[in-house]
Amino acid sequence: MANIKSAKKRVLISEERRERNKGRRSELKTRLKKARAEDATVAEIKAASVNVAKAAGKGLIHKNKAARLKSQLAKKENAVNA
Repeated sequence: MANIKSAKKRVLISEERRERNKGRRSELKTRLKKARAEDATVAEIKAASVNVAKAAGKGLIHKNKAARLKSQLAKKENAVNA
Protein backbone atom coordinates (compact mmCIF):
# COMPACT_ATOMS: atom_id res chain seq x y z
CA MET A 1 0.00 0.00 0.00
CA ALA A 2 1.06 3.59 -0.56
CA ASN A 3 2.93 5.66 2.03
CA ILE A 4 1.38 9.06 1.34
CA LYS A 5 -1.97 9.83 2.96
CA SER A 6 -3.61 11.11 -0.24
CA ALA A 7 -2.42 8.04 -2.16
CA LYS A 8 -3.91 5.75 0.51
CA LYS A 9 -7.21 7.60 0.20
CA ARG A 10 -7.17 7.26 -3.61
CA VAL A 11 -6.65 3.51 -3.27
CA LEU A 12 -9.66 3.21 -0.96
CA ILE A 13 -11.86 5.40 -3.16
CA SER A 14 -10.83 3.51 -6.29
CA GLU A 15 -11.79 0.24 -4.62
CA GLU A 16 -15.22 1.62 -3.63
CA ARG A 17 -15.87 2.87 -7.15
CA ARG A 18 -14.73 -0.42 -8.65
CA GLU A 19 -17.21 -2.33 -6.50
CA ARG A 20 -20.03 0.11 -7.32
CA ASN A 21 -19.31 -0.05 -11.05
CA LYS A 22 -19.18 -3.83 -10.88
CA GLY A 23 -22.76 -3.90 -9.61
CA ARG A 24 -23.95 -1.37 -12.16
CA ARG A 25 -22.28 -3.25 -15.01
CA SER A 26 -23.82 -6.50 -13.84
CA GLU A 27 -27.28 -4.91 -13.70
CA LEU A 28 -26.81 -3.46 -17.19
CA LYS A 29 -25.84 -6.85 -18.62
CA THR A 30 -28.84 -8.51 -16.95
CA ARG A 31 -31.29 -5.93 -18.32
CA LEU A 32 -29.82 -6.25 -21.82
CA LYS A 33 -30.04 -10.03 -21.65
CA LYS A 34 -33.72 -9.86 -20.67
CA ALA A 35 -34.45 -7.29 -23.39
CA ARG A 36 -32.73 -9.37 -26.07
CA ALA A 37 -34.64 -12.54 -25.17
CA GLU A 38 -37.14 -13.98 -27.66
CA ASP A 39 -40.14 -13.27 -25.44
CA ALA A 40 -39.06 -9.83 -24.24
CA THR A 41 -41.83 -7.39 -23.34
CA VAL A 42 -41.92 -3.71 -24.26
CA ALA A 43 -41.46 -2.81 -20.58
CA GLU A 44 -38.24 -4.86 -20.36
CA ILE A 45 -36.90 -3.26 -23.52
CA LYS A 46 -37.68 0.26 -22.25
CA ALA A 47 -36.11 -0.52 -18.87
CA ALA A 48 -32.95 -1.69 -20.62
CA SER A 49 -32.85 1.47 -22.72
CA VAL A 50 -33.13 3.67 -19.63
CA ASN A 51 -30.42 1.63 -17.93
CA VAL A 52 -28.11 2.06 -20.92
CA ALA A 53 -28.65 5.84 -20.88
CA LYS A 54 -27.86 6.02 -17.17
CA ALA A 55 -24.73 3.92 -17.61
CA ALA A 56 -23.50 6.28 -20.33
CA GLY A 57 -24.26 9.29 -18.16
CA LYS A 58 -22.24 7.84 -15.30
CA GLY A 59 -19.33 7.07 -17.62
CA LEU A 60 -19.73 3.32 -17.24
CA ILE A 61 -19.92 2.78 -21.00
CA HIS A 62 -18.94 4.99 -23.92
CA LYS A 63 -21.61 7.29 -25.34
CA ASN A 64 -21.30 5.78 -28.83
CA LYS A 65 -21.80 2.29 -27.45
CA ALA A 66 -24.83 3.53 -25.54
CA ALA A 67 -26.25 5.06 -28.72
CA ARG A 68 -25.70 1.82 -30.61
CA LEU A 69 -27.36 -0.27 -27.89
CA LYS A 70 -30.33 2.10 -27.62
CA SER A 71 -30.76 1.98 -31.39
CA GLN A 72 -30.80 -1.82 -31.34
CA LEU A 73 -33.32 -1.80 -28.48
CA ALA A 74 -35.56 0.69 -30.30
CA LYS A 75 -35.46 -1.52 -33.39
CA LYS A 76 -36.48 -4.52 -31.28
CA GLU A 77 -39.25 -2.53 -29.57
CA ASN A 78 -40.68 -1.50 -32.95
CA ALA A 79 -40.62 -5.12 -34.10
CA VAL A 80 -42.45 -6.23 -30.95
CA ASN A 81 -45.09 -3.51 -31.36
CA ALA A 82 -45.68 -4.32 -35.03
